[in-house]
Amino acid sequence: MIKKLVLVFIAAIAIHGYGQQGTTSPYSFYGIGSLKFKGTVENRSMGGLSIYTDSIHVNLRNPASYAGENLETWGDESRPVKFAVGGSYSSTNLESTNGSANATSSTFNYLAINIPLGKFGFGFGLLPYTSVGYKLESIDANDNIENQFEGEGGLNKAFIGFGYQLAKGLSIGVDFQYNFGNIQNGIINYQYSDGNPINYQSKENNRSDLSGLNLNFGVSYKTMIDKKLELVSSLAFSPESNLSSKNERSISTIALGTNGGESIRNTIESDLTASGLDETDLVLPSKFSFGAGIGQPRKWFIGAETTILKASKFSNDLFSNNTETSYEDAVSFSIGGFYIPEYNSFRNYLKRAVYRAGFRTEETGLNIKGESIKEFGISFGVGIPVGDARLLSNANLGFEFGQRGTKNSNLIQENFITLQLSLSLNDRWFQKRKYD
Repeated sequence: MIKKLVLVFIAAIAIHGYGQQGTTSPYSFYGIGSLKFKGTVENRSMGGLSIYTDSIHVNLRNPASYAGENLETWGDESRPVKFAVGGSYSSTNLESTNGSANATSSTFNYLAINIPLGKFGFGFGLLPYTSVGYKLESIDANDNIENQFEGEGGLNKAFIGFGYQLAKGLSIGVDFQYNFGNIQNGIINYQYSDGNPINYQSKENNRSDLSGLNLNFGVSYKTMIDKKLELVSSLAFSPESNLSSKNERSISTIALGTNGGESIRNTIESDLTASGLDETDLVLPSKFSFGAGIGQPRKWFIGAETTILKASKFSNDLFSNNTETSYEDAVSFSIGGFYIPEYNSFRNYLKRAVYRAGFRTEETGLNIKGESIKEFGISFGVGIPVGDARLLSNANLGFEFGQRGTKNSNLIQENFITLQLSLSLNDRWFQKRKYD
C-alpha cells in the first residue's frame, strides 16, 4: 500500500512540476476560463463518456461510482482501494484569417483515492476545473498594436464524496466540492507618437480570488438483460451555486523592452469599493448529464451520454466589459466504448489490455460576435496492465484530435492534439483471514 501511495504522489508532483500552464486557448479570456476537467483518461479516451463504472477504475464525474459490487476473484469479500493520478500535454495550432501560430501546454489533471467500506464507499481528491492562459493582441487600421491582453490562473476543486449501494446494481452518491483559485489579467493600451510607440505605456492589472462550495449528485444502475448483455445507465446533477470573488485592480506605468519585457515604473491601486466591485458573486451554473449503454462485462461496451450546462451566467463582473460576448446554455454529446480481447489471458499481455475509442461534440456556451463557439474531438486510448495481475492495476494512455472555434468574424480556430497519461492503481486493504 505504501509503495502505491508513494508512486501516485511522485507521479502527481512530476506532472504538476512539468505542467506550468493548463491552456493556451484565447477563448480562456472569457468568464472563468476554459473548462479543463472533462473526466479521467479512461473517460476521455472514450469521447468523454463517463457512464461506465466498475470496481477497478476511479470515476470522478459520478460519485455513485464510489460504491459497487465486490470482486468475484476476491471471493466477493471486498473491492480494491483505488488510486488515480493523471496529466496531459496539448499541442495547438491557432489559425485566423490573418495568420497562424503554434502553442503547447501541459498540466496535472487529477489526483484521487476511492476507499470501499462494505456497501458504502468514499473518495477524495484534487483537480483543476477551469484554466486561463492567453496572450492576445488587437491591431488598428495602421497595423499597429492597439491593445495587448494576457491572462493566467483558473479554478480548482478539492472534493470528498460518498456512495452507497441501495441494491444490486443500483448506487447513489454525492460529492462535496470546495472551489478555489484566482484569475489574473493585464491589458496594455498602446499610445503612439508620429507612428512610434511612446516610451511609457499604461497597463491595467486585474486579479480575482475565487472560492465557494457546490454539490454533485449521482446515480448509477446496472442490470443483466440476458446471460451475456448488461445494460448500464447513469445520471449526475450539480445544482447552481455561488462563488465569492475578491477583486483587485491597479494601473501601472511600464516601459517596454526590445525583447517584449516589461519594466514597471510606478503603480496606483484602484478603489473598487466605490464602484461595488471589490467583492462580487459569480454564479457557477447547474449541470445535468445522463446516458446509457450496453455491453458484455469484462469484454466490450458501447454507450452515449449528453451533458447540459446552464452557462448563461458564466462571467465575472470585474471583466465583463465586452459587449460582443454573450453566454448561452452549453450542450455536449459523447459516444464511445471499449474492447478487451481476453481479460484473463495471462499468456498474452496484449489480450488483457483495454482498447478504447470515442467521439464528442460540444456547444461550449460562449457566443462571440454572433458566433457560437463549438468544439469536437475524436479520441482513442489503451489501458495497459501493470504490477500484480490479481490487483488489476493499469496505466492508461489516451490521444485526442479535435477542433475548437471558427475563423468566421475574424475569430480564431484551434486545431489540437492532446496526449493523456494516467496511473490507476489498486490495492487490497480489507481481507478476511482464513484459518485451517
